[in-house]
Amino acid sequence: MVETSLLAHQTSLALDPAATSWLLTSTALVLMMTLPGLALFYGGMVRKKNIISVIAQSAAAFALVTVLWFIAGYSLSFGKGPEAVDGFIGGLDAAFFNGVSAQTAHSLLPGLPELLFASFQLTFAVITPALIAGSFAERMKFSAALLFFGLWHLVVYAPVAHQVWGGGWLGGLGVLDFAGGAVVHVNAGVAGLVAAIMLKPRHGYGRDNMAPSNLAYTAIGTGLLLVGWMGFNAGSAGAADALAATAGFNTLLAAAAASLSWLTVEWIEMRRATLLGLLSGIVAGLVAITPAAGFVDPKGAFFIGLAAGPACYGGAVWLKRLLKYDDSLDAWGIHGVGGIVGALLTGVFATTAVNPLAEGATVGKQAIGLLGVMAWSAVGTFLVLTICRFTTGLRVTKEQEVEGLDYSQHGETLH
Repeated sequence: MVETSLLAHQTSLALDPAATSWLLTSTALVLMMTLPGLALFYGGMVRKKNIISVIAQSAAAFALVTVLWFIAGYSLSFGKGPEAVDGFIGGLDAAFFNGVSAQTAHSLLPGLPELLFASFQLTFAVITPALIAGSFAERMKFSAALLFFGLWHLVVYAPVAHQVWGGGWLGGLGVLDFAGGAVVHVNAGVAGLVAAIMLKPRHGYGRDNMAPSNLAYTAIGTGLLLVGWMGFNAGSAGAADALAATAGFNTLLAAAAASLSWLTVEWIEMRRATLLGLLSGIVAGLVAITPAAGFVDPKGAFFIGLAAGPACYGGAVWLKRLLKYDDSLDAWGIHGVGGIVGALLTGVFATTAVNPLAEGATVGKQAIGLLGVMAWSAVGTFLVLTICRFTTGLRVTKEQEVEGLDYSQHGETLH
C-alpha cells in the first residue's frame, strides 16, 4: 500500500503488538457489557412478563448497530467529512469499510490495525442505544425500538462521537471525555429522558407493584458490567501501559465509593440497605468515572465516586418522584446524571501528572461540551421518536402491555 491510497483519516500502520493484544481483549470485555451484561442488569429489574423483551432489545441493538456501523456509522463517526460540516459529522469515504483493513490504521491510534480500532469503537456504539431502552422498558413496540435504534445511531450517536472523538468541534475545544461519559452516558441519558416523557408512564405507574422480578439477574448483570468496564475505561488508553493501569484502578475505586455513598443516602432515607441500591451505586460510580478515568489520579476518582452515589440517587429517586416521569430503569437518573457529574468533575480533578492531555482542562470547557451533547441528543431524539410515532407507532396497546411484552411482541414467555 502506498501513502497516496490512504483515506483522509488514515495513517500507515506501525503495529504495536502489546497494544493490539490489549485492545482485542478490551473489545471482548466491552461487547460483554451489552450482551449478556446489560441484558441481565435490565432484565432483572422489570416484571417477569417483560424480561424477554428487554433482553431482546439488547440483542437487537447489537445486531442492528453492528450492520449500520459497517455501512455508514464508522465513517460518519471517525472519518473526515467535507470541510463545511466536519466539525459536526464525518464523511462517507469509509462507508461499507471502503479502504479500511487490517493493514491500515486510524490516525488517532497508528499502532493498531484499523479493523481493531473500528471493532473497539463499535462496542461503544452498540451499548449506547441499548442503555436508552431502560427508559422505555415495558411499553415500546419492538418494531419501534428497532427503527429507533437504527435512526438514533445515525442521527445522534455518530455525529456526537465525531464531535467529541473524531476531530469535531468539541474535541477541538478541549473537552475531555476519556471513555464516553458524554458520548455514551450523557447522550443515552438525555435520550432516555426524552423518550420517557414522550412515551408517557406505564399503565398503573405509581399505583401498581412494579418491583424488580429477579434481582439475582440484576446482580449477575452488574458483575458483568463491572468486569467489562475495565475494558471500557482501561482499553480507552489505547495501549497496555501505565495510563491503562491508572484508568483501571480508578474505575474500581469510583464504583466502590459510589456504591457506599448511594447506600448511605438510601439507609438514611429508607432505614434499610437494599441489594438494588448497592448495585445501582456501583453502576453510578462506573458511569461517573468514565469521562475522567484516564485524566485523574485515584484521589480524584475516589471523590468522583463519592459524589456520584448521592447525585444519581437523587436523579433516580427524588427527581423522578418530584416530576412524575416514568424512566423505567433510570437511564437518565444513573447514566445522564452520573455522566454529567463525572464530566464536570473531570474539569476539577484532571491532572497532567496522569495525562498530558489534561493541560488546560476547566469546568467551563466541560460544561460547554455537556451542553452541546445534551442539545444534539435532545433534539435528535425528539425527531427520531416523532418519525417512529408516525410510522411504526411508539407504544403497544394497553391490552398488550397488561399481558406483557414477552408474549405480545415475541410470542415467548418465562415459565
